[in-house]
Amino acid sequence: MKTINSKEAPLAKGPYSHAVSSGDLLFLSGQIALDPASDKLVTGDIGTQTQQIFKNIESVLKEAGLSLGHIVKTTVFLKDMNDFQVFNTAYQECLSGHKPARSTVEVARLPLDARIEIECIAAY
Repeated sequence: MKTINSKEAPLAKGPYSHAVSSGDLLFLSGQIALDPASDKLVTGDIGTQTQQIFKNIESVLKEAGLSLGHIVKTTVFLKDMNDFQVFNTAYQECLSGHKPARSTVEVARLPLDARIEIECIAAY
């Protein structure tokens, strides 16, 4: 196994790596909508937050030599399922037609009271 950390993504808030590579797969830790420059949650609707998350994910993937097109599975944690439609539109825009497998669940609370968190698995 090899750990991957990107200087372009927000610092990890605990004892974990941005991603771990094992075999032909890269497992990315969940990302919330943190701005790496300010280390604060971005303001705006769920669509804006989704876009920031994918910028962070893209930074980690790039560090591993991959792109968003290498994602095979995402897991999305929403604080409020009523945000689903706006989230889904932003998700589609961020992935530019790429359609990895996905699970989306509503959760009671996320780190820093974020409204959304996304984790993913990519393939080399």
